[in-house]
Amino acid sequence: MKYNTEKLAVAKSDDQMAPPTIVDEGAPSTTGISQHSDLARFLRSWLSAPLRVAAVAPSGKALAHLMTREITSESGPVLELGPGTGVFTRALLERGVRQEDLTLIEYGSDFAIMLRERFTHARVLCMDAADLRRRRLFSGSPVGAVVSGLPLLSMPTRKVMYILSGILDCLRADGAIYQFTYGPRCPIPDLILDSLRLKATRVGWTILNVPPAAVYRITRRTNRH
Repeated sequence: MKYNTEKLAVAKSDDQMAPPTIVDEGAPSTTGISQHSDLARFLRSWLSAPLRVAAVAPSGKALAHLMTREITSESGPVLELGPGTGVFTRALLERGVRQEDLTLIEYGSDFAIMLRERFTHARVLCMDAADLRRRRLFSGSPVGAVVSGLPLLSMPTRKVMYILSGILDCLRADGAIYQFTYGPRCPIPDLILDSLRLKATRVGWTILNVPPAAVYRITRRTNRH
């Protein structure tokens, strides 16, 4: 796949248009044993591949709430990329999404095995999210929401383009991608937003996560934009 980046105009994302919101922790906590086990597993994965794992610890409840608060049972099927220990997955279930409507894409084999044990009715695939277009996991474009825990800022621009192109192949016209970042702006470069005719809107941010994080909603542009 080739992209003529010389002809792409840089587009402004909408992250400055929506004021940030600070959310409270509202989801029930897991047990101390489970949290300790997940933290140890995450730390081992980060030490072995720091550029592939987005953080040294699982995301907190406040970020999980912010990532999923616009998703309902009517949003399914839902695609989750980089679920790790399943923090966002549990939040999706609390929002009413059925396990049968979840497809979890996890590159780490240890995480994938754990996810299959925890979410026995969800579809868990151990694969690279950049292969979405080639794998053709869905018939048509049925997906209503995509929740991404991928470390886009550490990925090459071409790989980010592959991932988003694969998502758009299965995403409904009114569907949305939810991506978090620890950075000050949307982690998807303006160049890619423009080339794929996407817009980014900041949903909110939370200081209760470690480190603090912001969430962006990525949607297709309308003809007016």
